[in-house]
Amino acid sequence: MVEEKALELKAQATPTATKLLLDAARKIDLSAIKSVYLVYCPTTSFKGTGFLTHENQVVTCRHVIKGEDPTKIVLRSAMGETYGVKAKTEDPGRDMAVLSPINDLGPGLEIADTDLSRVGERIWTWGFPLGYNGPAPLLSVGYLSGYSHHSDPPDYPQGTKHYVVNGAFNPGNSGGPVFCERDEKVVGVVASKHAPLSKFVASALTALANNASGIVFTGWDEKGAEKNYVESQVVAEVLEYYRSLTQVMIGEAITVSELSSFTETLRKKTIA
Repeated sequence: MVEEKALELKAQATPTATKLLLDAARKIDLSAIKSVYLVYCPTTSFKGTGFLTHENQVVTCRHVIKGEDPTKIVLRSAMGETYGVKAKTEDPGRDMAVLSPINDLGPGLEIADTDLSRVGERIWTWGFPLGYNGPAPLLSVGYLSGYSHHSDPPDYPQGTKHYVVNGAFNPGNSGGPVFCERDEKVVGVVASKHAPLSKFVASALTALANNASGIVFTGWDEKGAEKNYVESQVVAEVLEYYRSLTQVMIGEAITVSELSSFTETLRKKTIA
């Protein structure tokens, strides 16, 4: 009777948006929705996506949590529950990180054994793109378009392998799990989107942002702290903000072989 009451209270606490999503989602997506977390760093104001594995670890991208004290990182589930983190392990070369939650968060997701190998294969991710904070994650769908190779010696003389995806991977999706039609296993991790700038545009934005002369305006940053801007700096911030929101249909994801190499290294260190 007590257990039934506890389940009833938990069901009532589930956000309405999550209830609607779970009712409408395909069976193959249910475990993913429940295992995906919004990762928020209050000191840096960065946010991204992470996913729980069977080892009770949350995988995300390093650039999401870079510079943040792990004990300040907040994990928020689709159920509206928030959890703390006690430690983090980073891999700068692969742009990957593993967070160790304070609590036992549940069964998590299984990692696939092999990389995607067929161009044109349909893939998708669940996450929290920039400008959207949930509580329920959003679905982004695309196709495997090809591969890219990133050289980063001396840590990885062989370089690292990424998928190139024709899909709307945007800031905030970083760290999200990538799935395909095979099964419910994770086949990659969202890493970045392609929003290239020409050298002229990049230098113009830098010049605008660095200019300190002109009429001074007073504004407030994401943390509510007062900040002074001149006209050119306001323009640079607005342009950069809208560029970050652009829905670019080319992105990259870290392959599952890179993820497996990273987690295997962690296991060996733990055993040692």
